[in-house]
This record gives sequence, structure tokens and C-alpha cells, in this order.
Amino acid sequence: MSKHRFRSRLPQPLARVFARSAPDLDAFEAMGHAAFADIPEPMRRLLGDVVIRVQDFPDEATMAEMELASPYDLLGLYRGVPVGFKSAGALPGEVDMIFLYRRPILEYWDAGRETLADVIRHVLIHEIGHHFGLSDEDMERIEAAG
Repeated sequence: MSKHRFRSRLPQPLARVFARSAPDLDAFEAMGHAAFADIPEPMRRLLGDVVIRVQDFPDEATMAEMELASPYDLLGLYRGVPVGFKSAGALPGEVDMIFLYRRPILEYWDAGRETLADVIRHVLIHEIGHHFGLSDEDMERIEAAG
């Protein structure tokens, strides 16, 4: 399990975001699926049956597990067993899932210059990296090199 953290820079979460017509959960989920469809086909094929879920915030158990000070501290989360750690003979367990947390992502988007679609794509790709067993540090090095 890995996390994508964000420390809020706004004094009042989402104070300005809703003035920019923030998408509801259904529209946000559609944007997440569009971002997924934009990922290169070879990578999508390797993802198998990863499920993408959109929620407004992480649940209480996730908040406690990640020791989050605020529900706005987490943009996305991969839950599952990374590809390189799966055992061929193991019984099927939980489904691999990528969570996109709508309200923290909206706040991050509102505080920056990227489009919302770009932010969603970035978070999704980051969480997909965890599916492939990459650490936050691995992805930071990859992004810095590219």
C-alpha cells in the first residue's frame, strides 16, 4: 500500500474551487476513466483488473492507518499487491484498487496551474506506479529525470 500526500496551502479548503465549477463524483469518475484510457495500451494491458474508485475523501480507517492530519493530505491511494510481489500459486485475495480522492485533488488543482485533467492523470499514473511496485522515491527520480 502506498500513498500520495499533499499538504494543503489554502486556509479554507475548497474556498475557491467551487467557484470554478468543480465536477461532482460522477463527472470526476468519468475524468478518471478518461485519464486511464489515455494511458499507453501496453501499460493498461499489464494493469489487469485494477479497479479505479473515486471518493470525496479517504475513509476513517485509511486516515488512521496513514496517520493523516487532515483528509486533504491524501490525493490518491493504491491498495493491493504490487505486480512483482504476487505469487503465482496464491489464492485470489482482494481486488487491486486505485482510489482517487476528489476533494483533495480539487483543492490541489485549485492551488496550482495545471488543468484538472492533468492533475487527475498525474495522481492516477502515480498510483499505477505503486501497482508496479515503484516507491514514491522511485517515481520522484523518474519524474526528475524526465
